Amino acid sequence: MTEAARAAATAEFSDVPLDIDGVPHGQPVLDRLVALLDLERIEENIFRGVSPAQSPVRVFGGQVAGQALVAAGRTVPPERRVHSLHSYFIRGGDPTVPIVYEVDRIRDGRSFTTRRVVAVQHGKAIFALSASFQLDEPGLDHQEPMPAVPSPTTLPTYAESASGYLEKVGMAGLPRPIDIRYVTEPPWRARDDGPGEARSQVWMRADGKLPDDDLLHVCVLAYASDLTLLDSILVRHGVYWGTDKVLGASLDHAMWFHRRFRADEWFLYDCASPSASGARGLATGHFYSHGGELVATVVQEGLLRVLP
Repeated sequence: MTEAARAAATAEFSDVPLDIDGVPHGQPVLDRLVALLDLERIEENIFRGVSPAQSPVRVFGGQVAGQALVAAGRTVPPERRVHSLHSYFIRGGDPTVPIVYEVDRIRDGRSFTTRRVVAVQHGKAIFALSASFQLDEPGLDHQEPMPAVPSPTTLPTYAESASGYLEKVGMAGLPRPIDIRYVTEPPWRARDDGPGEARSQVWMRADGKLPDDDLLHVCVLAYASDLTLLDSILVRHGVYWGTDKVLGASLDHAMWFHRRFRADEWFLYDCASPSASGARGLATGHFYSHGGELVATVVQEGLLRVLP
């Protein structure tokens, strides 16, 4: 990351498109995300990343996962594409200070490459990731079909669906680089109907045009995968962040990448929750391209505490 890129990643927004609730969106916001993922190499296997100026209290989990995957990928030949990652969120990240990513080159085989990454702040690990990369090979090919859902262009924008909600929970003004359209009822509205099916479906895409870089598109998908995944747990119980006394955090996160895709084209994120117990909930997600190809699978366990 150059000084110019660092400045672009952390600068305040001005003269950018705003939605009806005053939230920055569009190509300038997406460019900021790309800059955030452009890590600074400070040693052979050590990288440094920053957080945006407008951040929640803790570093967003999708950001640290995407940055860690960038760090791993920067040590792997470009012809080897990531096919899986497994990660643990260890401590909440501090958005006011840089994050150092230390890469361990576990193995370089004839077909597969394995990397382990630890994200460090204030001398302590906040996140750990293992990722596996593979040369393209022919083989068996099948997939589960994509669910039948309305086209994203027929659905309300996120700004239209969330109008008034973000300000109510103190999230108004946070930049949004991902365009989201809810297929199922938005969870802050679904809670009014009480407990429902443990399912959440949204169309997503990067809100602008991304460079032709396979690793970047995978990292943007990893970033987006942490946005709505736990919704499928909360709607099952008729509760949601900010409107109910629910405290939550991602505990672990795993992804498998099946086929090539572009993160700046529409993809369906179909999420469901098979179980919740012991203040933890499990959620699974499947990403389908607009053409119906299953491109990635996600599994996450989240900490979910409902206060009296």
